This record gives sequence, C-alpha cells and structure tokens, in this order.
Amino acid sequence: MANQNDETRLPPALSNALKDQELHSIHSFLLRWNINSCSNITCTKAGTVEESLKISAQFKKTTEKNKGKELVILREGRAISPNSPCILIKPGDDLTVKFVKAVEQPRKLVGAYTSLCRNKRSSELVIFHVLTKGGKSIMKIMKNPALRAIHEITIYAYKGETVKRALKRDGRLLSTIFKKNFVLSNKSTSVKTELSNIVDELNDETFQIILLDRSSPPESLPGSLDEAYLVPNEIQGQSESENDNTLKHDSEVNEKITAGNLPVEIPNSKRMQNQLCSQFTESLKGIKTPIPKLSHIQNLLRVDFGQSAQMCREVDTMKKLMGQSDSVCQVRINGKPSGSGFLLFGSCVLTNGHVIKNIYNETRGQLNERVSVHFSYERVEQTEPGLDVVELVCFECVPDVPGRDWALLKLSDNQMIPKALLKHFGFHPKDGGISIIGHPDGGVKKIDWCLIVPLQNRIKVAKRHYFENKDFVQLVTSGFFEGVAESIYLKNFLTYQSCFYHCSSGSPVFDKQSNVVAMHSGGYIYHSACGETRSVIEYAQPLSAIMERLILQVAVRGKHDVLKEYLACSYAQHEIVMEGIKNLVKKGNVDFRNAVNNLCTAAVPKDVRLNKFLKFFCQTDEPIPMDIS
Repeated sequence: MANQNDETRLPPALSNALKDQELHSIHSFLLRWNINSCSNITCTKAGTVEESLKISAQFKKTTEKNKGKELVILREGRAISPNSPCILIKPGDDLTVKFVKAVEQPRKLVGAYTSLCRNKRSSELVIFHVLTKGGKSIMKIMKNPALRAIHEITIYAYKGETVKRALKRDGRLLSTIFKKNFVLSNKSTSVKTELSNIVDELNDETFQIILLDRSSPPESLPGSLDEAYLVPNEIQGQSESENDNTLKHDSEVNEKITAGNLPVEIPNSKRMQNQLCSQFTESLKGIKTPIPKLSHIQNLLRVDFGQSAQMCREVDTMKKLMGQSDSVCQVRINGKPSGSGFLLFGSCVLTNGHVIKNIYNETRGQLNERVSVHFSYERVEQTEPGLDVVELVCFECVPDVPGRDWALLKLSDNQMIPKALLKHFGFHPKDGGISIIGHPDGGVKKIDWCLIVPLQNRIKVAKRHYFENKDFVQLVTSGFFEGVAESIYLKNFLTYQSCFYHCSSGSPVFDKQSNVVAMHSGGYIYHSACGETRSVIEYAQPLSAIMERLILQVAVRGKHDVLKEYLACSYAQHEIVMEGIKNLVKKGNVDFRNAVNNLCTAAVPKDVRLNKFLKFFCQTDEPIPMDIS
C-alpha cells in the first residue's frame, strides 16, 4: 500500500534545493588585495570562507605562489579563520587577504565538521573576538607569532557549544590555555567567562584571555555540546602521524555520521540540568550566613546607573566628532608607535612632552630620531607613510604640573593636512561625559566614552580600587592607592576612568559639545591578581593651561612663523587665553617681556595680527593715583 505522503512529497532534487536555499542565501563581498585593488566574490553555496575565496582565479594563483605559508583573512581589522562558515560574511563585507610564515601545516577539514558547517543556519552562528595578547601571566597565546601583529582574531561558534570547544576548533591558540583555569575577560565590562560556559551570550563581544588561577579547568556545563563530540581537526597538539591516523579513522566513522544524526545534545540533559540547579539552590540556602552591614564599602562599590544618561550624544554632535577625528594622529619614532597627538593650528601637532623627551637633544635643540605622524591609521592593513616632523618648536615635560607636559611638532608647510582643532577650543567641564580619540596600545584609531571623576570623588575612586584588591596585598599594596589619592587630590587636572593606556598619551579630550578641552596624559597603572592591566584613574592636561605656556614659549624662542600660524587660526576664546598669558608675564617672565619689547622697538611688523598681538603686551597698566590728605 502506498504511503499517503508520497503524493505530496517533493522530488529529492527540488527538496534539496529548497533546503540549501533555506540554509544559505546567495551573497557577495569584496576581496581586497591591497588599498587600490579588489575583486567582487559571489558565494552561491554553503561552505567555508576559504572555499568561497577559491571561486576567484586570482586567489587560487596567489595561494599557489604562497604555498606553505599561512593564509590570514582580515574582516574589519580582525583575523577570521579560513575555516569559518561562509555565512559569517555579510553582503558588502570587505575582506583583505595576506600570507604569513606558517608554523605548522594547515589542517584539512573532513567528515562530520564539513557536514556540520553546511547544515547550520546563520541564526545559530555566534561570533566573538579575542585579543592576540593575553594577560600578564600568559602574554603569548598564539601558535603563530606573526598573528600577534594583528590586534584581534574572530572566533565563530554555534549556539549550545562551549567556549573551549570553539577555541579548540579555531586552532590558532596555543594548547597551554586549555591546561589551566584560563577565562575570557570582557574588555568593556571586565566580566569573566569560563571556558566551560556556552557561547550563546558572547555575540560580537571582545575578550582577553587571562589566568584565573593555576588549577585544572572546570568541566563543561550540563546541556552544552560536550567535547566528546569534537571532530579530529579540533584536537590540539597532535603530531602529523597521529593526525593522519585520526583522519583515516574519522573517514570511516563519518560514513555513519550525517547532518541528520550528528549529536547535538546529551540525552535527558534538560531534566538533569533542572535537577542539579534545584539541588544547588537548596544547598546554598543551607550555607548562607548573615551579611554584615558595610555601608561605607557599599557606597564605594555602588554603581550610579543614572550617570549613564550623561554619556548619551546627539547624532549631530556625533557627526561633528567623527569629522574632528580626522585631525587625530599617531606619533611614531623610527616607525614605532610612541603616542598620540592632534593638529592644533597651522601645520603644528600637539602631543605630550614625555612622548618625545628621550629623543630630544636640549643642547642642540633638535630631535635625535625620526618622528612621523599618521592621521589615517584606522585599519590594521593601512600602510600609509605618514608625515615627517621637521622641527620640535618647543616643549615642556613636568608631568605632575597641570599645563606643563606638552610638545609642539612642526610639519612641512606644503603637505596635505586635516583641519586644525584649535577652532573648537573649550575649557574643561567639572563633570559629565567626555570623549577621547587616540591610538591606545599602539593600535588603530579608537574612541572612548567616559565620565569625568569630579574633584570630590577622586579619593573615593582610589579607595574603591583598594577594596577590590585588598586581598592581594602581595601584588598591590595599600600604600600605592594612598599615594594615588594624595597625588591627584586638589590638582587642576581633568580626571576620569578610561581604557586608554599605553601609547595613548597626547589624545585630545572632547566635551559634550565636541570642543577639545584637554590632552590625555597619563594614569595610575597596576596589575590585578588575574594579570589584567588596570588603572585607578586617568588624567588630562587642561588645554587652556597648555595654550598659555605654549604661546609664551613660542614668542620667547622667536618662532615668529609659528606665532603667525597661531594668530591666523581664530577661535572664540582667544582673548581669554591672551589675558592668561598676560597674567603669567606679570608674575615675572622677563624673557617674554624682552622678546616682545625687542620686536616692538625694532620695527613695526607688517602682519596685522602679529602687530596687534605685540601691542597687547607692550601696553602697561598705569597705576591709579591716590589722594593723600
């Protein structure tokens, strides 16, 4: 007797076509060879990213030329695995391909993994990102040292899998991270995720691998796709002979394994999970003890969620800020990142004095090394040569004193440069949200939104960090936090808590109206028990204090061309800054007075702005006579 469903059943070919269309839609993306050359790739069937790239004859040819090297595919500046499913690439994505020296032969994917890759929907895909440098206790986590030059790698996984399984399958990490209790630390929130956790909630977050402790890693959570189902290419540390034998065995096993019967969940795991959770909750009730009232400490650790509204920005302000980011640059010494900076006026870049202090010869008044600035370093693959600094106009390096840690770098006049930020000069606010744009950790240009720490809260912040680390006095002593509190209290710095650490000195700080109000200059760094780099508080030099001392030095050193560039850049607060300079001169700066008087008596400058500037300082305040009876 015929089955009733036979009449309505679709032909096998049509059924398979409809299933393929459901799992994989046709999508196109750009394959970029360099800044000026790219090809359009259209992917028509499910598979890996590398398989999609092989559609291109040029890619095949390039791969053949680089035989034996490791293929690196960059998406949004992050390295994705060539074995990632092609559905990870969205329509219009821009991929950059490069080859680096390989440390081991790439593994070929076979059997169950390929079946799994082709039969998963995009809604089941989860991606997250991992920094290529680990925490303090394990800086080296990449098998291939060449990948450390790339700031982040992208890991893919499927819902229900453990973090450990996803990292093992990726294959680019050293096996040492699976032998001890390493965890993922969220770079935005510092929340830690154990490798035994499932990946479902990690989507598009960035993490750093840190050592929690040296104990053995915990077992996988009940209900996750257990490591027993890992296919051979996911197993770390196999020798070539072992791998060959495993692959042969896998080929036999895979004849029995298809996408339809591939295990995805432990039988009865939901019931077991509910029972264990219930038992765990009951156990906790029995061991709970009264919590003492620690109102003082609770106040220190309290999070004021109402302040988050202060970090909101209007779209118009955001657009303005993005335009101003073009004027922010990376400062490099002999091609190596050393700090950040921004175009202040004319062809002059402002950065911190401590960035170039060690290469400045005060006797000769010149730089000992080649210094260049790079305004467009926003993606890892960008290799523009940058603009050379032709002169250090003047600088000060007394970091502990507000307004006295800066350096003015002169670029060649005949170069294409962005707009100057002095036109958007402002005075730093006492509280509220701010934005910092720069190159933290020597990487690409980034922006950080944070809140000002008002004067009255600075000591509270230092105490909070102390209470968070008081159990690890062997690493961070209480004296450190007391020293920080004493150092920053009452100083006229702009203080805040940011994630901009090394190589970010010289970054401009913007207020809510996108006015540049200060220059990011330093922080109080320490390492937590987990090896994370933390900072108690960061601070910035007020731009108003810098401008007063900067113009004063420009005049004293007789840099009239630079002075003219400054005067040609009009801004609303110019008169206020002039009054500040005048007050400094009144306190006894004889050199400045002499420099101005010499210019006034020698000849009347033809430049109208310069003439007005000199007359302002040549005027003397006549004392008012008093009646004496």
